[in-house]
Amino acid sequence: MTSNPNTGQVIQIKDGIVGPREPRLRSVKPKKLSDYSGVPAPYLEVAKMYSNPLLMGPPICDELIALVQHIYTEEEASLVRHLNPLPGKTAEAVAAAEHWLVEEVRPILERLALEKFVLLSSGTGDKKRYYLMPLMPGVFEMSLVRTSLDTLTDWHRRLAELFAALYETGYFVDYAEYPTSTVRYVPVGEAIEAHPMALPSDRLEETLDRYKVFAVGLCQCRMTEEIVGRGCGRPLENCVGFGDAAEFLIRNGKMRRVEKKDILEIKAEAAAAGLASFIIETELGKSSSGASCSCCGCCCGALRTISEFNAPGMIAPPRFIPKVDLTTCAYCGKCAKVCPVGAMVVDAKGKSHQHLTERCIGCGLCAVACDREHAIQMELNPRYHEPPRGLLSVLLRVAPNYLRNAWSVRRKYR
Repeated sequence: MTSNPNTGQVIQIKDGIVGPREPRLRSVKPKKLSDYSGVPAPYLEVAKMYSNPLLMGPPICDELIALVQHIYTEEEASLVRHLNPLPGKTAEAVAAAEHWLVEEVRPILERLALEKFVLLSSGTGDKKRYYLMPLMPGVFEMSLVRTSLDTLTDWHRRLAELFAALYETGYFVDYAEYPTSTVRYVPVGEAIEAHPMALPSDRLEETLDRYKVFAVGLCQCRMTEEIVGRGCGRPLENCVGFGDAAEFLIRNGKMRRVEKKDILEIKAEAAAAGLASFIIETELGKSSSGASCSCCGCCCGALRTISEFNAPGMIAPPRFIPKVDLTTCAYCGKCAKVCPVGAMVVDAKGKSHQHLTERCIGCGLCAVACDREHAIQMELNPRYHEPPRGLLSVLLRVAPNYLRNAWSVRRKYR
């Protein structure tokens, strides 16, 4: 296995063949709540809520129980067990369910929402509502995104370790059985700069033109891998937000305000380091937001679903895919070494080249790496569908397979 910072642990080089490593086996060991007789009831009730397949939750297991016990004190868990993702509840409703005074409940819920960032909240005053977030994506990102490593406490470091342990079980592979295609990666600018069919949505700069507020923070995935001793050494500060979401993150100290030109410089640095960037945009009424993180296949949760577990169902088919001209290919393996998801297999001895289209995210890093022979060009992908931006349109597109996955998981673990 290679440990080169430019390839992380994504590919293997064996007998002159450069390609993806063997898929990791899932190690999750489902249990029943009755197996945890020594754990206080509030923790078990919260764990059961997080394990809900509609929240893409893991089955009840040691890793989940340990995580819940770390996130919450028993007092906090006794309140959180009364929440739900939608429609949420007011502090008064939670207080009534737990038979506490609202004056005791409200500061605890505020701390969980605005200090620990493990709950969502909306509204103001007595009408403010609190909501349960999924663990991943959700609590993981919101609790760990920040502007500096100096702000990490022992609580955050342990949280990262426990999230890493839960991810390592591979439980999420169950949710990739039916493709939901929720994450869309865009090609690096250099790979399509002269392509006549490139749309504004393919170019980060033109996407950012629609927004006025920009923010940047540290990548939670690479930060977590550094904490557990598996960091790849690539840049950390390239998780960006734009639009209304950026305003919220800046206001709460989770990201720092930057200008559009700063974002473009950050993304150029990320591409030079071999990182692939995704874009997510949502519109809800007059609110418009977007986010983009720059990912590596060795640390980032989204890409590791492919690079380690060979489960590409959560990544949307890209607009562009590489086309290899075998008449000029030197079989040097550069493209395979730089691919963040192991979508290229090059046999230097046997002079063969294979493109694993089901793994490809269309980032174009392979085309940029092929700097001498120029044997790789990016071409339009016939499987591509323009992503919807309205939240309702997004939900309608992913809902059928999302529900199929949830039902399949529910039947498997009940």
